Amino acid sequence: MLAALLRSPKPIDENPLVLTDIPKPVPQDHEVLIRVRACGMCHTDLHIAEGELPLPKLPVVPGHQIVGIVEALGRGAKRFQEGDRVGVAWLRRSCGRCRYCSKGKENLCEGAEFTGLQADGGYGEFSTVDEAFAYPLPSDFSDHQAAPLLCAGVIGYRALRLSEIHRGERLGLFGFGASAHIVIQIARHWNCEVYVFTRSPDHQQHARKLGAAWAGQAGDSPPEKLQAAIIFAPAGELVLDALRALERGGTVILAGITMTPIPEIDYARLLYHERKIRSVANATRRDAEELLALAAAIPLRTEVELFSLARINQAFQKLKRSEIRGAGVIAIGSPV
Repeated sequence: MLAALLRSPKPIDENPLVLTDIPKPVPQDHEVLIRVRACGMCHTDLHIAEGELPLPKLPVVPGHQIVGIVEALGRGAKRFQEGDRVGVAWLRRSCGRCRYCSKGKENLCEGAEFTGLQADGGYGEFSTVDEAFAYPLPSDFSDHQAAPLLCAGVIGYRALRLSEIHRGERLGLFGFGASAHIVIQIARHWNCEVYVFTRSPDHQQHARKLGAAWAGQAGDSPPEKLQAAIIFAPAGELVLDALRALERGGTVILAGITMTPIPEIDYARLLYHERKIRSVANATRRDAEELLALAAAIPLRTEVELFSLARINQAFQKLKRSEIRGAGVIAIGSPV
């Protein structure tokens, strides 16, 4: 099968993802084989390609927002049938036995495995996953529209939930890419006022179109203080900007898997009065199930830019330059 293989991490401008013919995977016990139709692009994939995360497996096929059709069942797999459409997210497996899993915190499982990191992901024609970590998808979403829900949507939803934002309160979003353009729709559905901080004039315009009450750049003062803020961009200095915009008792959520160092924080001026900083680590299956149900109920509308598998390096170069409006999606096996 054809796949975008990472043999050695390097800057994305050096085209580290190489189209390669590799063996078609075989589903193991309780796994399903998926014929991939689409795979959403994520900054985590960019961090993997450029070596900014430890890489337990090389070579590896990245990609963890997979939409496809069940092609075959491994021994004992009964949850799906051949022909079913399913999605696969970042969390590929958890142990189910540790103190984290037993408390519903499988996202923190020390034995967790992740799609496109410990195992080959979705930037290829086929992929496998344990049937317990695959998801039925809302029928109203096309393959391309559904793909960003599986990480951008799920992580954004978890970040929003952990921010403890209440209906009608003010939320700040720092960075306005795939995840933020989904989160703003959920927040507006909850009648929250949303303030967006992004360098890109195009992204500011996109945010206003989706209902932002205000859009500016990091460091600008919003018209009102925020009860919560979510930082999607991997820039540690944004923590200070978010704290400056936060009300007493508010929360700053760090939604990225990696971030540059956070500068020294003036405790009395920025953190005192019970302001909180909290990171988001991965997501649980419950997060994914709740987000997919909410996506159908609102309904959410993902805005996507499609790329062929052959243009995957160029697609990630655009992602790194913040030139994609909404979410980037790699279309597998269909013309773009």
